[in-house]
Amino acid sequence: MQQMLLALFTATTCALALAASQPVAAADAELSCKLHYSLTGWSLIYKHSTGSGTIHCDDGKSMRVNVSAKALGITAGKWRIDDGSGDFTHVHSMHDVLGRYGVASAEVGVVKTGEARVLTKGDVTLALAGKGEGVDIGVDAGEFTISR
Repeated sequence: MQQMLLALFTATTCALALAASQPVAAADAELSCKLHYSLTGWSLIYKHSTGSGTIHCDDGKSMRVNVSAKALGITAGKWRIDDGSGDFTHVHSMHDVLGRYGVASAEVGVVKTGEARVLTKGDVTLALAGKGEGVDIGVDAGEFTISR
């Protein structure tokens, strides 16, 4: 009886060790995805921006997207971002990047403006950076949305 339990224990241990050593399935592997975008916006208490972009992932897939941002706060300005870029983390499928990201920001930009912020949507994180022109002064909280 002890030999049978030992054999069962050994077989189970070997099976678990073999399963743990298998490579992660392609569907579970993280992708490296990047966003390139342009955005124009205005604010006077309510902040509103719209634009478009393209997402490219290291699996060779790409997708055209619309981007928008809405927020409330103490803000005033009008601006445009011409050469924005973003890096996503914790992405397993290109469609993981779509949706609404929470954002809170404080800006002071006159003539040459820019943005740099980190946004989150569940496990997915998006680090944005961009350069542009305009005036943007204030503090706000809202959402950044990426849609098809």
